[in-house]
Amino acid sequence: MNKVPCQPELAGAVSPLTETVVTTDWQRRLPTLKGRQVVLRELRTSDAISLHALLTTEQVARFISQPPTTVDVFEKFIAWTHRQRTIGSYVCFAVTLRGFDTAIGIFQVRDLGQGFENAEWGFALGQAFWGTGVFLEGAQLVLEFVFDTLGVHRLEARAAILNGRGNGALQKLGAVQEGILRRSFFRDGRYLDQALYALLDADWRRKRMPTLGASVRVH
Repeated sequence: MNKVPCQPELAGAVSPLTETVVTTDWQRRLPTLKGRQVVLRELRTSDAISLHALLTTEQVARFISQPPTTVDVFEKFIAWTHRQRTIGSYVCFAVTLRGFDTAIGIFQVRDLGQGFENAEWGFALGQAFWGTGVFLEGAQLVLEFVFDTLGVHRLEARAAILNGRGNGALQKLGAVQEGILRRSFFRDGRYLDQALYALLDADWRRKRMPTLGASVRVH
């Protein structure tokens, strides 16, 4: 999803998740999703400092929409995510590690206009955490939430063709490339081709990775 920061890098295997899924009133308060090494929670205003430092670097930002350019603008973005969650059109999780509450990335899910029957997601992760398994575990937590709590039927994502690792991440999660969106993403003065991916709820449940046998606690 290039309308918001997205397309992290991926490498390594993820540790199994450990707890059970519970339905939540996510519009009132976004739940906390916990894996073995990753904790996903609601964004806080104080996250603006670390997110600005980690997500505006050249390597992270080159294949995503322009992230907020200052800490102040990041704070406004965080306030906007809360408003959109309240009206039921969007959710955004901060990525943190167990034992460390600093936000190191984000996962976002946007309703495509049909009560979350169809949705689009995007993600961004600080470069220092690429290749550590953080992305894969966080993505699995989000997908569990998307399909089991939001009730999404079809989840879409866009990845710049030049972003080979981003495309590989989506494919490893079971997303199917459905086409090429020619010159659909403008970044740094040029238009880039994007691949359109989709993951269906039935596909996710059928191809769910074995590590998700025991899943995530939502509270």
